[in-house]
Amino acid sequence: MTINELLKTLKTGGQLANVYLILGQADYLQRRLKTGFKQAVPAEEQTMNFASYDMDTVPLAVALDDAMAAPFFGERRVVCIDNPQFLTGETKKQKVDHDIDSLQTYLGSPMPSTVLVFFAPYEKLDGRKKVSKQLKKVATTIEIGNFSERDVRQFIADQLKQDGYTMAPAALNELIQRTDADLTLMMSELPKLELFALPQKTIELDAVTGLVRQTLTQNVFDLVNRVLAKNTAGAVTLYRELLQAKEEPLRINAILQGQFRLLIQTKVLAKQGYSQGKLASILKVHPYRIKLALQSQRRFQLTDLNRAYLGLFRVEQQMKSSTMDPEMLFSLFMTQFAGQAA
Repeated sequence: MTINELLKTLKTGGQLANVYLILGQADYLQRRLKTGFKQAVPAEEQTMNFASYDMDTVPLAVALDDAMAAPFFGERRVVCIDNPQFLTGETKKQKVDHDIDSLQTYLGSPMPSTVLVFFAPYEKLDGRKKVSKQLKKVATTIEIGNFSERDVRQFIADQLKQDGYTMAPAALNELIQRTDADLTLMMSELPKLELFALPQKTIELDAVTGLVRQTLTQNVFDLVNRVLAKNTAGAVTLYRELLQAKEEPLRINAILQGQFRLLIQTKVLAKQGYSQGKLASILKVHPYRIKLALQSQRRFQLTDLNRAYLGLFRVEQQMKSSTMDPEMLFSLFMTQFAGQAA
């Protein structure tokens, strides 16, 4: 089942399964699905027949006791379990103990009148664990991991249509660029853009450029291009603007290094014949970032990418070991990088 099919089922009051696993780190979709499951219970019954338990603070046994109870003057009970870290391979010590054996017993015979939903904001579960294997076998799994750019475009188009709006192609392209195709960020920007577009209900490019700020990652992507173009003045100016926007120098440098590392990895693996989808899977990076990296790496030599990466590593060391001004360190890096032959 896809997320759109599940959303439609929740909206129309269709037949629901007894157990669901919502797997992935898309915050917006996690929240939207939880709202949908809550609305699957009539409003007047939600106090007694809907509950959500955070496994970081509540024992699993409490949630299971609720799941095994009959609905109170209603047809169904919906119980949501948040942050079930015990399904993953994470080794972080949990604050509460969880009765995993009871969960396995429940999954062997789920309560017919209960919809039990696991909201797992993780990339994947630990397939070696018996409880994880059993859950994936019993549950209807909805994966909401990194959407492709095409999926994001379709989701936004569907939402705009539902709201009675249209968006100019150039405006949508700009929105995707400024948010790194992050669906959660894009959906948080839509209400502001729709309000601006009243009464014509068409979102134009000027609305996006005027109202939507670029993410730090996207600003750094622009900075990378200026570095590789050896545009010292342009690179230093943008770096100064990021500092004036209260971005931490070490964080800027870390994202810069990460972007150059991605370009190097993409260039090396692309030469070996890996596709965009395969690269996103191997490098565990959003497909949109891989798309941009593939477009950029073709224009630059591997030697330049390596020199920039190593130069930024030295900048990081200097930031941590000296009191030199970060902008001065970056300016020195750019002067040296731009003055060297490839």
